[in-house]
Amino acid sequence: MTTKHPHQILPPVSEPFGRLADGTEIRRWSLGNGGTRLSVLSYGGIVQSLETPDRHGRHANVSLGFGSLDGYLASDGFLGALVGRYGNRIAESQFKLDGTRHFLSAAGGKHTLHGGADGFDRRVWTVHGFARGGDVGLILTLTSPDGDMGFPGALRVRVVYTLTASGAWRVDYEAVTDKPTVVNLTSHVYWNLAGESSGSALDHELSLAASRMTPVRTGLIPTGRLAPVAGTPFDFRRPTPVGSRIDADSPQLRHAGGYDHNWVLDKGVTATPRPAATLRDPGSGRVMRVSTTEPGIQFYSGNSLDGSPVGSGGRAYRRRDGLCLETQHFPDAPNQPAFPSTVLRPGEAYRSSTVHAFAVT
Repeated sequence: MTTKHPHQILPPVSEPFGRLADGTEIRRWSLGNGGTRLSVLSYGGIVQSLETPDRHGRHANVSLGFGSLDGYLASDGFLGALVGRYGNRIAESQFKLDGTRHFLSAAGGKHTLHGGADGFDRRVWTVHGFARGGDVGLILTLTSPDGDMGFPGALRVRVVYTLTASGAWRVDYEAVTDKPTVVNLTSHVYWNLAGESSGSALDHELSLAASRMTPVRTGLIPTGRLAPVAGTPFDFRRPTPVGSRIDADSPQLRHAGGYDHNWVLDKGVTATPRPAATLRDPGSGRVMRVSTTEPGIQFYSGNSLDGSPVGSGGRAYRRRDGLCLETQHFPDAPNQPAFPSTVLRPGEAYRSSTVHAFAVT
């Protein structure tokens, strides 16, 4: 395997990208480092594009997205977005904390999905660019008021997107609260390492550093068990084509229409990012290695992509044209006492980091 040589640093610059119905201007920030080019919107903290070279040095956008703000406003697929306050699902849109039951905004049926109907993916973030040492990046901030989507406590959030000199994209999340609450932040980028308009991602080879997963019941809510992946279509401990077993006769695959499950990373919660996943596109040679401090990773195989709206490359995104690798605490942890806790209390700081390192073979 070869890694990319350093390229010229492109400091962050911004330009208008559109306006919301209330007149709020949305801006697109663009930056580059180490051969990777990144474009981010102030709306939803969305990664609109991430370009990286293939084995021949040809750049392509490997993240699914739209060419206009209208595309994001019309889509409910969370493409490229920061999601919160709680990434993934909370059963029955409620949880109990310190004896008080909190009722949340439902999204995705009767359960809360990615923070509710008006989650962080639909908020306007304050964005500032920076360049320090050999890194360039963006600082995104947002304050979520007490009671927002039913969650207790005013939550102040800071997310830093960094492009390193080697071309890695690092995401650092921080949050503090003034009341006990639950927090689980993540990024919902859809990846296709062949290029966002290239079609199916089923031939991508995936490995996950996880010997267990959390089985789900109807509604994709975890049962509470940690099930071994050995001998099942969920065993990605060795590089395996995404599509090789996706339509196997498995109740778990039928629940989700493919993969949409949380893998329990063998490393657990760590102070610094440790290896979690490797994704490779054989055709282009592009490789992405994901490291994280989080204990879980949600592998979603793009089962609900439905061809609308048309993507930034001019092609409609169809079922399984991209996949997500969402580093996280486990779904429904507020209702599952055996899962790693997502409770955040006043005086504490929520911190989470994930690194996406790119290479070619």
